Amino acid sequence: MIKAMSAYVRIVDAINYRIGRVMMWGLFVMMGILLWSSISKTFFLPSLWTLEMAQFAMVTYYIMGGPYSIQLGSNVRMDLFYHNWSPQRKAWFDAFTVLLLILYLGVLFYGGLGSTAYSLGYWGDEPVSYFTGLLTGSEEIGRLERSSTAWRPYIWPVKSIMVFGFFLMLLQAVSEFFKDIARINGQEIGVQRA
Repeated sequence: MIKAMSAYVRIVDAINYRIGRVMMWGLFVMMGILLWSSISKTFFLPSLWTLEMAQFAMVTYYIMGGPYSIQLGSNVRMDLFYHNWSPQRKAWFDAFTVLLLILYLGVLFYGGLGSTAYSLGYWGDEPVSYFTGLLTGSEEIGRLERSSTAWRPYIWPVKSIMVFGFFLMLLQAVSEFFKDIARINGQEIGVQRA
C-alpha cells in the first residue's frame, strides 16, 4: 500500500510542481495586460478586452498555482497551537483537515462541472453524464455562454480552466493526505523541495 501511495504522490507532485513553476510566470502576463490597458487608455482608444482578460489571467494564475502552493505548504494556517505539537500529532491534525479540504474541493469540482456544462449550452442537472455524452458523441454543444460586457468573450474557456485547477487541487489534497498517513506511521513519502 505504501508503494502505491508513494507512486501516486510522486506522479501528482511532479505534475503540480511543473505546472506551478510555469504558472509563476503568469504574474508577468497579468502585468503585461494591465500595462497595455494603461498605455491604451492614456495614448490611444481604450481597449475593451483588457479588464476581462486580466481577470481571466488572474483566475488562471490563482487556480492553477493552488496545487503548487498546497504542495509547498505555503498556504495560510493558524499556528497558535500547531507549532508546539509533535510531528505525529501534526500529521493527525493535517490528515483530518485535509479530509475536509477534499470534501470542499469535491463540491467545488462538481459545481464547476455544472457551471462549465451550462456555459457549453447544457441546461440539465447531470453535468457528468453531459461530459460523458460529449466524449461518446451522444451529446452536442449548445448555445455558448458569453459575457455580458461590450467585448462579449466566451465564458467556457475560463470555466474549463477552473474545473481543471479544482481537479489538480483535489489530486494534490489526496497526495497530502497520503503524506500525512505515512507520517502517522513514522514514514516519509514524497520529494521535499526547497
